[in-house]
Amino acid sequence: MKWIVGLGNPGTAYQGTRHNVGFMVVDLLAKRWGISVTQSKCKGLIGEGNVGGVKVALIKPMTYMNLSGETVRGFMDYFKADLEDAIIVYDDMDTETGRIRLRYQGSAGGHNGIKSIIQHTGTQSFNRIRVGISRPKPGMSISDYVLSNFPKSEGELLKTMVEESCDAAEFALTNTFERTMAKYNR
Repeated sequence: MKWIVGLGNPGTAYQGTRHNVGFMVVDLLAKRWGISVTQSKCKGLIGEGNVGGVKVALIKPMTYMNLSGETVRGFMDYFKADLEDAIIVYDDMDTETGRIRLRYQGSAGGHNGIKSIIQHTGTQSFNRIRVGISRPKPGMSISDYVLSNFPKSEGELLKTMVEESCDAAEFALTNTFERTMAKYNR
């Protein structure tokens, strides 16, 4: 089974924020694949389906960002799922808005959701789609920035970036992650 975890914060207050692009990707995949992500399990919302003959789970942790690893670990334990079959989708300040970067390992880079996943899985090696949100202007606090909405001027970039993340996740269902990185890291 392949499983895709979109990181974000639960609740309408966080819906359109930069920190919630992972949820946006999972929501679009759910719509594309006709999967309902409503089953409450492992401290998250889960939806299961079949995409082109591949069993897939879509996951949105409901723990708040900095405890995302609890949902990932819970899912792995409950479903006997392998971390190699996961893709973690999250916001990345080191990637400019409008771009995505795929990686299969690395540090948390200051991202608390990734820090939590590393802590709960005991490894830095897992597939990731990093969705660009750029850095805040000097003087703006990082937490205020990631919890703010994308400005209207970035609406088209956001839409393209979320769609491209979905395309990459879909491609990864039937291709190696190395091949997926080669195709989507421009």
